[in-house]
Amino acid sequence: MKSILVPVDFSIQAQYAANVASIIARQTNSKIYLLHMLELPSGVIDPSSYGTTSNAPTSLLFLKRAHEKFQEFKELPFFDGIEVEDSVQFHKAYDGIIGESTKQDVDLIVMGSQGASGLEEILVGSNTEKVVRNSEIPVLVVKKDIDNFKIENIVFASNFKHDNRDSFQKILNFTVLFNAKLHLLKINTIHNFETTKDSSDAIRSFINGFDLGDYTLNIYNDVSIEAGILNFSKLIDADIIVLNTHGRRGLAHLFNGSIGEDLANHAKLPVITFKL
Repeated sequence: MKSILVPVDFSIQAQYAANVASIIARQTNSKIYLLHMLELPSGVIDPSSYGTTSNAPTSLLFLKRAHEKFQEFKELPFFDGIEVEDSVQFHKAYDGIIGESTKQDVDLIVMGSQGASGLEEILVGSNTEKVVRNSEIPVLVVKKDIDNFKIENIVFASNFKHDNRDSFQKILNFTVLFNAKLHLLKINTIHNFETTKDSSDAIRSFINGFDLGDYTLNIYNDVSIEAGILNFSKLIDADIIVLNTHGRRGLAHLFNGSIGEDLANHAKLPVITFKL
């Protein structure tokens, strides 16, 4: 890993994300790109004619204030010793994040989230949801401040169908990067029941041909897939949850059970998504 993109809106959640990104950057000797998108009111600025319109002074004021905030943001102590570059752009946040991640050829996007409850809520909401759903680059979503963040135990939750194998090597590479233990997890629910043998056979078939290193194979029963992922992760004291996404389908395929139940006390772990 060489570079990490952190979208910044100067909220406390952005600080949480930046802190986690800085820990990862320090472990992997990576550079951090901080990105702020200025979504100005309609008519204030036309990016195609920047500097030539009568509204240029107004846009310059917004730009100056953003750079001032960045100077304060970059002075946060967790950035000490890390190469950090910041950028302010006039663009809609989602398009700008996707575009900049490609332009800078980053290896990881780390984003904050204000999600209030449940695993889906961490990943759904305006820009975060759009980036998670469409980014070709892995996206790590951070919801809360994490003291002594580490990546030692990773939960990979999946249905372990063979069409999901395409991104599995990327997940293994991420695991190796941190010398972490990978916990393969298949959730069984009353609405989607499978025998232990069938689930175990499906997982073993899925991982056949891959070098997994240190891993465990787990089949967990719960009232919903979402609850199962969160409860199992809490049970083993996981550090991070790994999921696959399917583009426009996003994570909907995982949440066909009790999506609305309140799991606020459980949904505290960072979640990283890899697009299939």
